[in-house]
Amino acid sequence: MTLPNDPMMLFSAVNMLLRDEYSSLDELCQREDVDKEELCAKLAAVGFEYSEENNKFW
Repeated sequence: MTLPNDPMMLFSAVNMLLRDEYSSLDELCQREDVDKEELCAKLAAVGFEYSEENNKFW
């Protein structure tokens, strides 16, 4: 799956994947071949951070 470039669409897509398919951000990044640091930086730039406890960005 190719993740969207738009930060708000990315936020939505990643949270959907975390909710429906993956038990952690590490698993999502490994299986989707996504750079975790790059993903987190892109979402942090628009005010979102990952909560490991809740397994979602907010």
